[in-house]
Amino acid sequence: MPYLRLILLLAVLSLVSSSLSQPSPPSAILIDCGASASSVINGRKWQSDTDLISTGTSKNVSGQVLDQILSTLRSFPLNPSATRRKFCYVISVSRGWKYMIRTTYFYGGVNGKDTPPPVFDQIVDGTLWGVVNTTADYADGLASYYEGVFLAQGKSISVCIASNTYTSSDPFISALEVVRLDGTVYNSTKFKEFGMSLVARHAFGYSGPIIRFPDDEFDRFWEPYSLNSTVPNNRKLEVSGFWNLPPSRIFNTDLRANQVQPLEFTWPPMPLKNSFYYIALYFAHDSDSLGDGTRVFDVSVNGIAYYKDLSVSPAGLVIFASRWPLEGLTTLTLTPTSDSTLAPLVNGGEMFELISLGGRTLVRDATALNAIKRSFKNVPVDWNGDPCMPKNYSWTGVTCSDGPRIRIVALNLTSMGLSGSLAPQVSKLTALSSIWLGNNSLTGSIPDLGSLKFLESVHLENNRFNGAFPSFFGGVPRLRELFLQNNNLTGKIPSNLLQKPGLELRVSGNPFLTQPPR
Repeated sequence: MPYLRLILLLAVLSLVSSSLSQPSPPSAILIDCGASASSVINGRKWQSDTDLISTGTSKNVSGQVLDQILSTLRSFPLNPSATRRKFCYVISVSRGWKYMIRTTYFYGGVNGKDTPPPVFDQIVDGTLWGVVNTTADYADGLASYYEGVFLAQGKSISVCIASNTYTSSDPFISALEVVRLDGTVYNSTKFKEFGMSLVARHAFGYSGPIIRFPDDEFDRFWEPYSLNSTVPNNRKLEVSGFWNLPPSRIFNTDLRANQVQPLEFTWPPMPLKNSFYYIALYFAHDSDSLGDGTRVFDVSVNGIAYYKDLSVSPAGLVIFASRWPLEGLTTLTLTPTSDSTLAPLVNGGEMFELISLGGRTLVRDATALNAIKRSFKNVPVDWNGDPCMPKNYSWTGVTCSDGPRIRIVALNLTSMGLSGSLAPQVSKLTALSSIWLGNNSLTGSIPDLGSLKFLESVHLENNRFNGAFPSFFGGVPRLRELFLQNNNLTGKIPSNLLQKPGLELRVSGNPFLTQPPR
């Protein structure tokens, strides 16, 4: 099989000594979307999203909900003329740290009881995280949650809700959690190339409610996974120090064979799309069985060797693969070796799909465009998050280049109802070929654009720009269109501009400007 030609990273990590110092508790930002005020829920403080996003509508969910954070949501307008538009929460983070991001959705019929839940995209920075489809969960009266792990490549992370071509009603979000992880967690993944999207996380042999905070310090959800053949040991095992820091509660139960024979089961309990996956399996041998023999077995995934001669001890261990190809239903098999005297067992498992990271707008360009955004008033509602990425989700009026170095190459905000001024940082957008800001209410002077060597077309007509006529335009080598009519510019038009070959120049309607000779 072609899978066998892939180089797989597979290792065992034993317990770290309990005498090692533990890191300080991670920071967590918990956002109750649509709520009008902060609140404390189950001992954790949730903040309103009022100060974090300037668009969307706060709505209350009618009827009873299972969790207080599901009682409100924020709904975002679907614009049929702009089928791909994103609405972003921009969260301040610590650069270089990994963050668990969890989004929660409970539709509650807010778009109309007869209107099915919308289907839409969610985005992290410039990466398309995946599709949100809550239809099945909502039919069962349940909320849907999605969890991923991403590296903070800057001082902020943007988490975006994005309308697309396969929805017919307004997208929404109920809650957003951004939790900083310990530096050791999932550290075998190349986070500068991939993000991780949770597929399954289970406590094997367990049949109770979800295990979460405070048992899991990062509030990861460990769902129950029990089979008829399960033999829970129900012994509290003192294990700690795994680099992924699973909660010790998951080791209270296990899946194990009834005899010293292979244990085979399907996990996760749903078919997978053809992709690469991170898999971690957790094992701990209960100390009461120490005198009873040895527990050694091989682990295979869909019949392919995953780890051989795994010897489980009371200290516990984890085996993991950082990039394993899977498709369809997955079968795990634990096969005891010939010298093993105890049945194989497993306590927990995590599986993530690896997501190739999308590109990011060149930092200098993104910084400049955000400065322009601050100088404008009444900017488009989707001017948040990465200006260019993912592809097809660039900001309204922003055109970007392709390729590994993503630049902003054009601005077209004609007739967008803008006011305010044009920030001088526009001169930092050195890949611009056109600036079209006509038919708005912009004021102030026109900033120096002489550094924009690729600039070909400038439309600033029908605004309220004032100050001296800018002399730098004569030195812009590729300029072919300069429309400045109907503003309040003063002074004379430079002769080098009047004599510039191939330039279409329009300056009428500036009452204080000396007109060029006819």
